[in-house]
Amino acid sequence: MSLQSTRLFHALNLSILRSVSYHKNVIDHYENPRNVGALDKNDPNVGTGIVGAPACGDVMKLQIKVDESGKIIDAKFKTFGCGSAIASSSLASEWIKGKTTEYAAKVKNDQIAKELSLPPVKIHCSMLAEEAIQAALSDYKRKQEKIKQ
Repeated sequence: MSLQSTRLFHALNLSILRSVSYHKNVIDHYENPRNVGALDKNDPNVGTGIVGAPACGDVMKLQIKVDESGKIIDAKFKTFGCGSAIASSSLASEWIKGKTTEYAAKVKNDQIAKELSLPPVKIHCSMLAEEAIQAALSDYKRKQEKIKQ
């Protein structure tokens, strides 16, 4: 996608968000997403979760970097989808960064949906965020088990 196309897509998405009266938290995370980016997927301390919703086309990649004590020292995401999906990813990355893997495993979609005041038709976005966290944690644990062998 060209830079011009990306800007047009962003402007259109923002226009839609405002026209259907999304909560200010969704708009804030969409306009100012936190922790966008990528970590080295080959790093044994990085877990990567990629999830998607075929019904709407949203795809989320969430990565975590974990230190030796089990603390998530960094979290990055890339999401292709609607404003609610981007906001859910951004919020999830904020919530787990600096926390333990045990804490991250307990983050649930209903907490994300409540914080963002997602409408019922957008709950699948918070579900994707929860699934992405779980997938990243599973990938990290798989890598750690492989090292121990």
